[in-house]
Amino acid sequence: MRYLMSFSYNGTAFSGYQIQENKRTVEEEIEKVLSMLNHNQSVKIYASGRTDAKVHAYLQTAHFDFEQWNVENLTYKLNQLLPEDIYIKKIEAVKEDFHARYRAKRKTYVYKMNCGEYDPFTLHTLFQYNKHLHVENMKEAIQFFVGEHDFSSFTKKSCQYENTTRTIYNALIREEHDILEIEFTGNGFLQYMVRNMVGFLIEVGEGKRKPIEVLEVLEKKDRKYASFTAKPEGLYLKKVEYEKDKG
Repeated sequence: MRYLMSFSYNGTAFSGYQIQENKRTVEEEIEKVLSMLNHNQSVKIYASGRTDAKVHAYLQTAHFDFEQWNVENLTYKLNQLLPEDIYIKKIEAVKEDFHARYRAKRKTYVYKMNCGEYDPFTLHTLFQYNKHLHVENMKEAIQFFVGEHDFSSFTKKSCQYENTTRTIYNALIREEHDILEIEFTGNGFLQYMVRNMVGFLIEVGEGKRKPIEVLEVLEKKDRKYASFTAKPEGLYLKKVEYEKDKG
């Protein structure tokens, strides 16, 4: 049977989501436990996408093929055996042709930063920027990312994609006390894309860039015209959305 699994993880102690040789990854930890429950027969999971080292997820999704189990019991067993920085939220049966990556319709990422006093207790869960920003300018700038654009300027320079066009459906900035949350919802995201957009917005907030420059940099289609890549600790995969009929 094919199952869809929704789960969260704290990325602090991981070298990323995807399996890497001699490094601790989310994918390997989950596959290891599933394989053990499958009578030590290998189980492969297929996620909606990967996250980089130290990046977190409120809700990541992945599908896998497994013998028929009661989903509540399987969820319970996994949470008993997995390390404390991974938590399985839900497992549900889906159609045999379902694919967690290719059937995803929308993803939401949120980036969190502390613009107030340095806080050692959130060192690994917020970007400790610890300075004032002109948030209204950032709110103006972020709206220029909304729509369909070629995001070549905002992805990893060394990565080669057949298609670098993505659609941002919604983008917003929330401010509560000294914590700034920058959120993007789109049909997909390139590697480092969110962190590069956040880096640009920070420079707008610092007064180094004007909001309208977002469009100018998008039109350049060249990474060198954007800005720095924001630190990974503040980034969270917030949500992955599918059609109601998961087939």
